[in-house]
Amino acid sequence: CYATSCRSNMKMAALCGEFGDLVQIKKQLISVISLCKERGLLHSAKASELAFALDPLPKDELPPSPPFTEEDAHDLDALTLAKSYFDLKEYDRAAYFLKGCCSQKAYFLYMYSRYLSGEKKKDDETVDSLGPLEKGQVRNEALRELRVELSKKHTAGELDSFTLYLYGVVLRKLDLLKEAVDVFVEAIHALPLHWGAWLELSNLVTSIEMLKSLSLPDCWIKDFFKAHMYTELQMIKEALQKYESLIKAGFSKSTYIISQIAVAYHNIRDIDQALALFNELRVQDPYRIDNMDTFSNLLYVKSMKPELSYLAHNLVEIDKYRVETCCVIGNYYSLRSQHEKAALYFQRALKLNPRCLGAWTLMGHEYMEMKNTSAAIQAYRHAIEVNKRDYRAWYGLGQTYEILKMPFYCLYYYRKAHQLRPNDSRMLVALGESYEKLSQQVEAKKCYWRAYSVGDVEKMALLKLAKLHEQLNESDDAAQCYMLYSQDIFSCGEQLEHAEVSTALRYLGQYYFKNKLYDEASLCAQRCCDYNDAREEGKALLRQISQVRDQIETPSADLFAPLSNNTPVRRVSPLNLISFTP
Repeated sequence: CYATSCRSNMKMAALCGEFGDLVQIKKQLISVISLCKERGLLHSAKASELAFALDPLPKDELPPSPPFTEEDAHDLDALTLAKSYFDLKEYDRAAYFLKGCCSQKAYFLYMYSRYLSGEKKKDDETVDSLGPLEKGQVRNEALRELRVELSKKHTAGELDSFTLYLYGVVLRKLDLLKEAVDVFVEAIHALPLHWGAWLELSNLVTSIEMLKSLSLPDCWIKDFFKAHMYTELQMIKEALQKYESLIKAGFSKSTYIISQIAVAYHNIRDIDQALALFNELRVQDPYRIDNMDTFSNLLYVKSMKPELSYLAHNLVEIDKYRVETCCVIGNYYSLRSQHEKAALYFQRALKLNPRCLGAWTLMGHEYMEMKNTSAAIQAYRHAIEVNKRDYRAWYGLGQTYEILKMPFYCLYYYRKAHQLRPNDSRMLVALGESYEKLSQQVEAKKCYWRAYSVGDVEKMALLKLAKLHEQLNESDDAAQCYMLYSQDIFSCGEQLEHAEVSTALRYLGQYYFKNKLYDEASLCAQRCCDYNDAREEGKALLRQISQVRDQIETPSADLFAPLSNNTPVRRVSPLNLISFTP
């Protein structure tokens, strides 16, 4: 009786193709929303957001109801009763009344109720008996029984798209990841528009090579999946291009796409663009809570305390028991340097959802602020268990072991972070510092130069590279790096705020004086006089220059103008490092 085919699923799979008729796409979305709602699956919300972004259908264009089988009719009363209990979150009660039912819909709800019952008991046990840092030790006791039963049905070919999805979830929870990937791909082929299966699959894809190797159905929703995966794999340029094409295809009103583009800009630290998109999202969907924790991260970075306070109060009014709300409040208290309160709210978020990646990472940051390194390490490790692609957790572990003065550990974790964010200068600078502490100067130089080449966010790579050359008595290379560093700082108008400019000017002044380039040395000495910590050295250098000034006729030049072929300085690319990737 379980072998009854789901004709509506097959029909929907056949209809899926490239973007074309938006009316047909709208019909498909309405159909899959109905199928998901009947089974208590919350992922229908995303399909509803996409459907809402498309023009409404006239009455005669609405899709027909799914076909009703003899098994469905036989189980109708039990299914209706069980679904009522399911909606009240009385999962054991729902499963009891569904036992023995033979329709595909009833069987899925029976197995899903047992799964959610085990999850609920696991979460209750976690909250009652353990602190937030030990949550990973509690297991859903129903998983093994469910796996045995679903495995038998799977071998017999008796699972429809939804029970395949549930089987994949069970396998993932049991850490049988390879089998889970295969089952999720099978579920997606059976019903391409079930976004929940795509989302579960995305959590298991670890690289672009793995993504390309997957055999996925040729369906328009695959573009949404690819865009999501590009964002997760930090391929932001490709993700933005894909979302732009989706907007042009007809989803310009989709709040889901706006939120994903905002998250993508957040990931590449384009803070202003991300803030603008989140503010637009708040106008279109003022009661939205999804992704508001990411919005609060941006407000935190920009130190926008009033805006963060308003967001926190607004979300508390909407739903104070949502994970995102707790994270926003935690960020607010962290910005006010009340780190104990911040950690408390991140712990509350984890009680609501132990797999909340952002809460684990942010709690690790708070423990770092409180100098509790052991708790920070535990929090970061839990974040990695949830998602091994989270570079922030790997980077946080590197910072924690740096505080503990364990450079070999730092090197391991920073390299992991760098692999996830190969073009993030912060990871490269951290790697360089670790190599430097381990007396591996050549590798350190390569990291610093690579950090400068990819765009140094904090403008520290050249300074550290210059100091390293200086320690190794490589004066020409040190001077070149100090000169490039000074030009960068002066060109962006940050010279008054940047404390290390005087260090570069002092070195360059002495370097040019030793090489008898007195006009350039004089200019550096004059600039040194603008800084308290270098003023006396600048004056002393000017006196030295004045003693030999009449011997030199070299015309003066603006040292900090862009480099030209006439600048009388030896410039050597440091060890041809630009092509190096750590």
